Amino acid sequence: MVNVLERLVERNGAPDAITIDNGTEFNDKAMDEWTFKQKVRLDFIRPGKPNENAYGESFNGTFRDECLNENLFETLDHARKIIEDWRIDYNKKRPYSSLEDLTQKEFLERHYAKLKNVPAPSTQISEI
Repeated sequence: MVNVLERLVERNGAPDAITIDNGTEFNDKAMDEWTFKQKVRLDFIRPGKPNENAYGESFNGTFRDECLNENLFETLDHARKIIEDWRIDYNKKRPYSSLEDLTQKEFLERHYAKLKNVPAPSTQISEI
């Protein structure tokens, strides 16, 4: 988990806080040390209150329903390929009514185009 967070901070900067559930992947020494060094606050949702992390819970449910439950992964490389294909579809090809029927990539590009003197983070948008 810490390796993923390091890459995200390197690309986007450290957030002030991360809202997380009470899963074991967030309750280990490495995570505690990383958040202390980065000065990132962990906001744990209350047990049994998934609505406190609605975006994360919604994504997790969609990912499980559309990708994990629909595929039998034969190897780690096979799993990586299928998950990456799903991620590209989810972020770059699929329009969302909440984003004016644009893909996430299109929405971000339009958003940055509206801002004056703020270049779009092209590497971030292309990697969505």
